[in-house]
Amino acid sequence: MRTLFLSCSTGEGHNSCAKAIMEYYELMGERCGFADALSFVSKTFSDFIAKWHVRLYRHAPKLFDKGYTFTEDHPELLDEDSAVYHIFASGAKKLADYIKDGGYDAVVCTHVFAAAILTEAKREYSLTLRTSVLITDYTVYPMVSENDCDFCFIPTTELTDSFVGHGVLRERIVVSGLPVRRMFYNKQPQSAVAEYAVADGKRHIILMCGSMGCGPMKSLVREIAERLDGEREVLTVVCGTNEKLLYELEHDFGGSGSVRVLGFVGNVSALMDTADLYLTKPGGISVTEAAVKRLPMVFVDAVAGCEEGNRRYFVDCGGAVTTDGVEEVAQLSLRTLRDDDKLRSMSSALAALSLPDAAAVIYHKMHEI
Repeated sequence: MRTLFLSCSTGEGHNSCAKAIMEYYELMGERCGFADALSFVSKTFSDFIAKWHVRLYRHAPKLFDKGYTFTEDHPELLDEDSAVYHIFASGAKKLADYIKDGGYDAVVCTHVFAAAILTEAKREYSLTLRTSVLITDYTVYPMVSENDCDFCFIPTTELTDSFVGHGVLRERIVVSGLPVRRMFYNKQPQSAVAEYAVADGKRHIILMCGSMGCGPMKSLVREIAERLDGEREVLTVVCGTNEKLLYELEHDFGGSGSVRVLGFVGNVSALMDTADLYLTKPGGISVTEAAVKRLPMVFVDAVAGCEEGNRRYFVDCGGAVTTDGVEEVAQLSLRTLRDDDKLRSMSSALAALSLPDAAAVIYHKMHEI
């Protein structure tokens, strides 16, 4: 079977999910392809969406949250009769041709926009193939009911009734968990970990807010740095693709032995293996990666929107803590870092989730039809 993975470049999480599933497919000897779904509307449209998604995430998170909430409250804005849906549907012909030319037997979508374009392609151009959509956050997305995929893969059983309530047929729902790359299921080799390791006996906290380096990271670093015990504690800050943030933090903390500033990190798994605590925004994939590692988390409310469901899920299970305000988050992070019992209980709570190997679940389910 030849499978196409359709993603959207609205944050790296959707692409990361697709690549994690592809990794498992390729281990099983399957042939795979990968494409940006929005490019079938047009390359200009895809670039526009990706650019403004990054800008809103970094510079206007409250506006992003309000827009997401407004869409949740007005689902008609994205239903199949809406102008937005018709924009996505305009890419159906190109997608259908791409699927036929590539000889694909199955399509896995890691974004509801991709599923909308695929649904229209199936409807208008008589495609006969196996299809699915993966939900990449611990919540129900607007537009999820506007697809006609064979399966809807969701992160956790607790969300099943919510998806049914939003119009997804119960028999199509499969609890798969969220896919993470194979490296997160194992301790990384010493050669990989050595690059990020701290001195023996020191506590290590990582601050990373997505691949885009969004949220109040500069303020958090300053608040934590003021309170950090440099003899016993190390803060590693990952700026991702945010070059401006990297430059500013290197300027302010480049000479500090207790604050380390990094740009984009390719092997986040190795970095996590050196950490005692992870301070982050609750993005669906990054928190699942940490949960698989059983790495306790502190959440900062950087964007909200669909990430609110992630925050609630992991705080409720006991694997993460959070509070309001930058100063309060910094204080909570250091209190947690210094509390052995709390760290152990949070790690145990994450272990108790018994998160499934989502890529394997998806692979085997897609081969059952």
